[in-house]
Amino acid sequence: MALGGKVSYFSSRIDKIGVTLMAYADAVEMVEKESFEAPHTVHIRQVLKSQRGEALSTAFKQLGQLIDKLDTRNNILIGSLLNMLLLWDFRQVLAILEWKKKYEENILQAFEVIAEMEALASLAILRNNYPRWVEPQILESPQNDHLCAKQLCHPLIAEEVAVANDYDAHDHTLALITGSNMAGKSTFLRTVGINAVLAYAGAVVCAEDFKLPIYSLVTYMRIKDSLNESTSTFKAELDRMRYILDKLTSDPDTFVLIDEMLRGTNSVDKYLGSKAIIKKILALRGKGMVATHDLQLAALEEEYKGLLKNYHFDIQVIEGEMLFDYKLKEGKCTIFNASLLLKGIGIDVQDS
Repeated sequence: MALGGKVSYFSSRIDKIGVTLMAYADAVEMVEKESFEAPHTVHIRQVLKSQRGEALSTAFKQLGQLIDKLDTRNNILIGSLLNMLLLWDFRQVLAILEWKKKYEENILQAFEVIAEMEALASLAILRNNYPRWVEPQILESPQNDHLCAKQLCHPLIAEEVAVANDYDAHDHTLALITGSNMAGKSTFLRTVGINAVLAYAGAVVCAEDFKLPIYSLVTYMRIKDSLNESTSTFKAELDRMRYILDKLTSDPDTFVLIDEMLRGTNSVDKYLGSKAIIKKILALRGKGMVATHDLQLAALEEEYKGLLKNYHFDIQVIEGEMLFDYKLKEGKCTIFNASLLLKGIGIDVQDS
């Protein structure tokens, strides 16, 4: 490419990123001037130096000044005079190229530092905004330790309406959670999952106490079909289940969260398939939680004592009105609400 072409291409690229880079200058300067105590953040601040020991915020500002000079070309009258008399564009582009050679490696590193500082700031803001949340305890042995939570809540549900639950996996590896519609099964699985993600990220969690080993989290929720991929709901579920079983086979430290599997098939296949899948998960020594409407699956607890344990969410029906307490209880569910919900829209369900 001729030098003139390089000038045109490079100057157009600089015009687009100039404003963004100037914004980074202020962010870099804030980190440089901040006083940190934690060794990791002290190290991050020290990284924000050029090889010559110069502050990188100054380097960003120098680039901003060079871009401002190059932008003079956008003024037809002044730009024409400067280029005829001083070859202005060539001079500025050469100056920018020289700046690039001098700071390129450090600037790329600065972007990574700013990204890490933004992530750390997000975690710090979460802790500041929710002082009642606690630091989780990450346990060392996924094989010998287990998940234990006290007063665990969903982080996205308002504190005044959130219902806290306790859960301890000390006497089982797989929890089978039954319950009626809208009783809280799916929300509880999401509560466990999102708090685990927060814990692994280094954030505080929405609980009174939360202990868990380092698991590979895998979920089976909101499985959808796809017309673009010619994938039915049942096919999508099979693909996801295959992935989960393969993951359990290759990684014994996998923790699964499965919400109502095999919804895309008939009730008989659903029950038989779900039963076979749960047995396969247990055979692989899998750990996790399975939420289901199939009360028959609760019978597996007798066959797999010490591995599978029943839990449930139920409802109270008082004068024909359903009341949900959203509390996790041991044992299988005995009260379901589909008939009551149908009756509420004018459909009476009769026993045959």
